[in-house]
Amino acid sequence: MSMYKWAKKEVEIACKKENPDRKEGEFDYGCACYESALKAFKSLTEDGHSGTSIGFTKNILIKMIDGKPLTPIEDTDDIWNYVYDLEKESGKVYQCKRMSSLFKTVYDDGRIDYDDVDRIVCCDNSTGATYSNGFVKKIAEKYIGKITMPYEPSTESIYVYTKDYLYNPKNGDFDTIAIYGLKMPDGNRVYINRYFKCDDGIDESFVEIHYQEFLKRVNEDKKRRNKNKCLN
Repeated sequence: MSMYKWAKKEVEIACKKENPDRKEGEFDYGCACYESALKAFKSLTEDGHSGTSIGFTKNILIKMIDGKPLTPIEDTDDIWNYVYDLEKESGKVYQCKRMSSLFKTVYDDGRIDYDDVDRIVCCDNSTGATYSNGFVKKIAEKYIGKITMPYEPSTESIYVYTKDYLYNPKNGDFDTIAIYGLKMPDGNRVYINRYFKCDDGIDESFVEIHYQEFLKRVNEDKKRRNKNKCLN
């Protein structure tokens, strides 16, 4: 049996399981995805790919689907679109034409910063919920370094494991944060275990604190939460 015939049979089985009562010509989202993948697989087999070459082609296809460049990005004038002027500092922000998640900030004093918004993802250590935080990103960059050119992004993000707490309710959603460590795209981990507080609810004013002070703030947060539960 050829690879294509095997794949076609697998898709038929998957579609049957996805929608056992599907009628001829009836649209089904799940089955449509299977059948679309089969078309791509058929194209690869018709081109004579197998073994090493099909694996190499698969990696190229994954990058294209994820919007990742096929070759390293170099900082040339023709790959940037102007986006806006900075408000707090003098400078301009540009977006990369080759990769929409990549931005460049050019300051009037000559400094240049690059930011791939998909490169670093914050992850709550308890719930697994993901979010973005500029302060956490800056701390992470102290361990992994900032983006430099030429830039070849990974197909996977770097995850920063954190946990935040609210010591003073006047400070909004949280004012205390633990940064436990990083999980790199290759699975390796970098342990950080640093703790920060912010006494006015502004990200830029976070300062590092000792573990003992962190525990004090965490306990206060837990007391308030338990008190609110009792009241409810």
